[in-house]
Amino acid sequence: MENKTEFKPYVPASKITPEITVTSIIMGVLLSVIFGAANAYLGLRVGMTVSASIPAAVISMGVIRILLRRNSILESNIVQTVGSAGESLAAGAIFTLPALFLWASEGKMDKPDIIEITLIALIGGLLGVFFMVPLRNALIVKEHGILPYPEGTACAEVLLAGEKGGANASTVFAGMGFAALFKFIIDGLKVVSGEVSGRVKGFAGEIGTQIYPAVMSVGYICGARISSYMFAGGVLSWLVLIPLIVLFGENSILYPSVDATIGQLYAEGGAGAIWGSYIRYIGAGALAAGGIISLIKSLPLIVKTFSGALKSMSGVGASTGERTAKEINIKVVLIVIAVLTLLIWLIPAIPVNPIGAIIIVVFGFFFATVSSRMVGLVGSSNNPVSGMAIATVLIATLILKFTGSTGIKGMISAIAIGSIICIVSAIAGDTSQDLKTGYILGATPRKQQYGEIIGVVAAALAIGGTLFLLDKAWGFGSDALAAPQATLMKLIIEGVMGGNLPWALVFTGVFIAVVVELIGIPVLPFAIGVYLPVQLNACIMVGGIIRLVLDKLKKDKEEKDAIVNDGILFCSGMIAGEGLVGIVLALFAIMGIDKLINLSGFVSPAVSNIGGLVLFGIIILTLLKFTVWKKRNKS
Repeated sequence: MENKTEFKPYVPASKITPEITVTSIIMGVLLSVIFGAANAYLGLRVGMTVSASIPAAVISMGVIRILLRRNSILESNIVQTVGSAGESLAAGAIFTLPALFLWASEGKMDKPDIIEITLIALIGGLLGVFFMVPLRNALIVKEHGILPYPEGTACAEVLLAGEKGGANASTVFAGMGFAALFKFIIDGLKVVSGEVSGRVKGFAGEIGTQIYPAVMSVGYICGARISSYMFAGGVLSWLVLIPLIVLFGENSILYPSVDATIGQLYAEGGAGAIWGSYIRYIGAGALAAGGIISLIKSLPLIVKTFSGALKSMSGVGASTGERTAKEINIKVVLIVIAVLTLLIWLIPAIPVNPIGAIIIVVFGFFFATVSSRMVGLVGSSNNPVSGMAIATVLIATLILKFTGSTGIKGMISAIAIGSIICIVSAIAGDTSQDLKTGYILGATPRKQQYGEIIGVVAAALAIGGTLFLLDKAWGFGSDALAAPQATLMKLIIEGVMGGNLPWALVFTGVFIAVVVELIGIPVLPFAIGVYLPVQLNACIMVGGIIRLVLDKLKKDKEEKDAIVNDGILFCSGMIAGEGLVGIVLALFAIMGIDKLINLSGFVSPAVSNIGGLVLFGIIILTLLKFTVWKKRNKS
């Protein structure tokens, strides 16, 4: 349906201002790599990533306006367009590709080649961008005013505020600096504990919190509701299920691959050992069910969106007309998609046969459409990328099994297919938010699409090295890098191919998810909470509580919005800062420098725990310093 009144962007179509410049490309590529690496580290630890569009926009404004003395809002928009691609590509990659490293650690295959990881990420990212070209007219233009695209609209507002002298980059940089220092103290010098836990004698449950600024920042950005759902899932696992398993099965072994009784496991490793051997499978079942439930609930919307997009493809990609309507030509788009499909099949480094290539193109365009529509309605944070990846992995594994591609070869092929689809969905969602920002500001769509391509290429070249570095330093599936979604994908593929999962535990998780859905609680955040350690969920909950307190402040709306937004910028900076120091510490671990700077031997466990709690208090105070206690110029 056409809008009754014609929309007028901030920069008119008749006005030509700098967009793609050397400065915007260099800054965008740097931010793409930085936020891509930081989000990869965060996602492998927490199972969630955060949008990089707004912090990238704020940083670009700070550099372009203050340091370079230029004032082009569309140039800043290109920076955030290129920069945010890294975060989305990282999100799609870490949900799936670490499964290859997990199989390698079990001796089932050789370690994946860095070229293989890079090509899978690159092709998935490019398909995500090119699939979005024919969807822009249907979703961004024709449904302007109907689909809000929350992050895209918010990013446009931040850039417009910066144009009027509002937002500045100092808050983001401050967050990066403080988090880098805190992370180095906790995991570099190791003079304070990164996790504090407690238990009650005679009760097998355990509760505690992590101390990390990035984890707390996730809670602040997601808000109190999502944080509380995750914490509730953790409470169920660690204060209900683990005590019951220990109470009723002390002398039992519930799953054949575990070589000790539950009582022995608990005596040696506490609640964490029970979580590692049993609760992970319950959490995996809940996560899988949650992903599929979210997809089923979206089916009417999916059908409507897909049919509407197909109808609106005529006249897409016009190379003539107004500047604000120019896109990459549809003929070029179709040729590139065809070439990428052939490359998926023909390049030996990508373990996908012709059937797999067809699955990728069909499901890729389908889920790109779904992803674009979903982020338009509910934002990127609620985009069911995990659900789409789970559905793809299930279907691809079944098809491969029935067509004779079984064993580890079939499993590797299934994860490659799932990886590309996951990256397609994540990039399509990010591209649509960026195009919405550009539509409001008056950007040239074709230049933004070029920007997305540049960001994808930069992030793809960096993600392989990042994954290899993190795996070599700590290993995926470890306490440091749980890689929850990738572990889940691995379990699903193994279960379908070999039928060797503890199905009783998996189905327990499935029906927990069903019960949660029936009582009206969002399943996915709750299921992630069931899967992850309660200490991590508790740290996220602290961030959610701080956000709730700030949301409830008795101040005028403008001042309260400024306080909350400063918190989002500071927390985005803390996530980036901690992620970057995490990468540096991984390098230290590989080179042996970590042992030279480790001072834990000089501090007793009791002092380390107390120091951890004190540092956590300081982290909270720094967040308050840059929000409620920040000095603001009153107009």
